[in-house]
Amino acid sequence: MNTKETLRKFEDTVNGYIQELEGFSLEQLLWKPAEDEWSLGQMHMHLILSAQFMQLRNAALCLAPNSDLGGSPTGKTEQGEKMFKEGSFPPERVQVPPSPQYTPPQPESKEQIVDGLRETVNRMKEIEPVVAAAFDRDAQDLSEPGKGTAYELAHNTVAHPRLGGLNALEWFQLIEMHYRHHLLQKKRLVDAWRQAYV
Repeated sequence: MNTKETLRKFEDTVNGYIQELEGFSLEQLLWKPAEDEWSLGQMHMHLILSAQFMQLRNAALCLAPNSDLGGSPTGKTEQGEKMFKEGSFPPERVQVPPSPQYTPPQPESKEQIVDGLRETVNRMKEIEPVVAAAFDRDAQDLSEPGKGTAYELAHNTVAHPRLGGLNALEWFQLIEMHYRHHLLQKKRLVDAWRQAYV
């Protein structure tokens, strides 16, 4: 899938999130099915914060000609290879223990979530042509290594904790896959709310 197609799919997914937000009250967004689980609002904040402060940041790092990536690994883990081959996260639920570093904050308002989702789309639109240019095999010779060349930028990687070294294109694609993956969690939380209150 090319960058324009990834961006189109991402915008469709985000538009779905925004449309569904209209039907949620702030009470529903803040409700948690259990103390050690996230609310619907926290899930949205997780998507926004991880895209803006990890995934987009790492894509930009890979594309910076003079960035010092600290000798990050060049290859993906087995799990990373499988995920990118399939084009999506596995449908299993991922649970991590609550922690100040990982647990997202509750949103202050529905508007905060909508603004954050729209800002993420805007940032994806800004970086898409840069990612596309670095990986355009027709426009540039990716076989010639050299400082700051398309070859170097296409091969720069930043390590993901579970997936291994990802390049700018993979970080860009990961954002779309991540938002799509959390549709499963959204459905589970909406269903849990309905069972509890409807």
